[in-house]
Amino acid sequence: MSYHSPRNSKNESESKAQIIIIIGIFLGMGILIFFLFNLLINTLIVFIPISVEQKLGAVISPVYENIAVDSPQQKTLNQLLNRLETNLPNKQKNNQYQVLYIPEDTVNALAIPGNKIIIYQGLLKNVDSENELMMVLGHELGHFANRDHLRSLGNVLVLKMTISYLLGDASILKSIIATSVNAISKAQYSQKQE
Repeated sequence: MSYHSPRNSKNESESKAQIIIIIGIFLGMGILIFFLFNLLINTLIVFIPISVEQKLGAVISPVYENIAVDSPQQKTLNQLLNRLETNLPNKQKNNQYQVLYIPEDTVNALAIPGNKIIIYQGLLKNVDSENELMMVLGHELGHFANRDHLRSLGNVLVLKMTISYLLGDASILKSIIATSVNAISKAQYSQKQE
């Protein structure tokens, strides 16, 4: 006596199709949640008070201050920044911007909350003139005016919260702020955007 399974290939293909549909719905919901949260964050960024941004900077800045080098390069960069600040609009003039010089070969500059501009040694090696350096500093000041540094941080937070929601793991939320600091330092999104 032989045994035949009641399943046939038609049932198996219907099951596979249902699984694919469920996965598609799940991913679609994740993408929708991501874009809605992203839209919300980018809309609300303009309403974040400067005091909150300064508190956020107080958390992020020490990471860079610990690796920054008080050097002639940093003094020169801050002098150039001070020259640029005299030409800023009144609403941006009293923000006490500061450059932190990081002795690493990374070719990058970034703006972080707390009115800090990070300039890497690798960038200075690739700059040919003071005008180019002033353009980089001016560009970073523009990020503060447009609050791009907060948008970038918000985008990282939204992505991590969406992943956390989709995985149903609330413990991921605890690591969001810590990894956001690292994400700012990598600044790949910012570099591609520019």
